[in-house]
Amino acid sequence: MSAAIAEPRTPYTSPRKGPNFEKWGWVYMRASGVLLVVLIFGHLFVNLLTGDGIHQVDFAFVAGKLSTPFWQWWDVLMLWLALIHGANGMRTIVNDYVTHNVTRRTLVWAIWIVAAFLIVLGTLVVFTFDPCLGVTSESSLWELCQ
Repeated sequence: MSAAIAEPRTPYTSPRKGPNFEKWGWVYMRASGVLLVVLIFGHLFVNLLTGDGIHQVDFAFVAGKLSTPFWQWWDVLMLWLALIHGANGMRTIVNDYVTHNVTRRTLVWAIWIVAAFLIVLGTLVVFTFDPCLGVTSESSLWELCQ
């Protein structure tokens, strides 16, 4: 029995049914990459080029930014997109270079678990940040926190 090569313009039909996760991963990488460029350059512009530039960035500056919902959501969106983008990229590398199925599956699960943990931890930090936590009367923040 001989196998014939299909004509060049013949559409590929996958024997698998259901959603194509590789295609949606590819689409996500392109869309999140574009959004991340906008978010990161906006972040850098506000932090480094406005006001006093790099000299304005201190604890009070960060506390002020994290006290407004706009910057909280900006930073959380940047965090979520970057971590999922990076985890998906690592997943692709593992799928390309790890040949043993159990090892590959274990590494991919580990990547997603670590990414999920960092997303939860980062989100908690952004939304529960309190600059006055633990401030004593000897601290330079004492007057601000009264």
